[in-house]
Amino acid sequence: MRCLLSLAVIFCFSAISLTAQNFPLPASSSSADPLSPPPSTTANPLEQPTLSPGVILLMELDGRFEKAVEEGGGKAFASWFANDAVILSNGKPAVMGHTAITEQSHWDPKAYQLTWAPEGAQMGPSNEMGFTWGHYEGRSKDKNGQPVVISGRYFTVWKKLPSGDWKVALEASADAPPTSGECCTLPKP
Repeated sequence: MRCLLSLAVIFCFSAISLTAQNFPLPASSSSADPLSPPPSTTANPLEQPTLSPGVILLMELDGRFEKAVEEGGGKAFASWFANDAVILSNGKPAVMGHTAITEQSHWDPKAYQLTWAPEGAQMGPSNEMGFTWGHYEGRSKDKNGQPVVISGRYFTVWKKLPSGDWKVALEASADAPPTSGECCTLPKP
């Protein structure tokens, strides 16, 4: 019984502490701790216990985008981009505009599977632009039928169009870092 009472007291103090961290008192309050730093005027979404509606929207958009591409391949990929969108890929020239993106996005999902998982997002103050980021993976087979897997990080900037639709304004990706030991291997002469 004494153990349960102790756990209840610890839980209550933890809840009060978390509430105080997430909802600091104004500096003018007489009960504010004079030794603690002043409360920030901008919230860091990574420190918040819950996600804002804007972040949830961006994560949902990113998930719907990924699902559409998984099912529809390159054609579905291109359909998510704004007319003035840009793609920046590792070691390749920028692809600018919806037309150019469509011309380069012609893979069949049966031959190449591009999947990704968002790890985070931030919505801008106007709620009309934001970004997501995460890890991607591309799977295909080489000419001998052997599996080929590429992976890396991605960053997607989303913008809300005047119609209310959300489209990709910028998509950037970079290859995954080398596995341990690959960074120090010198090419053979």
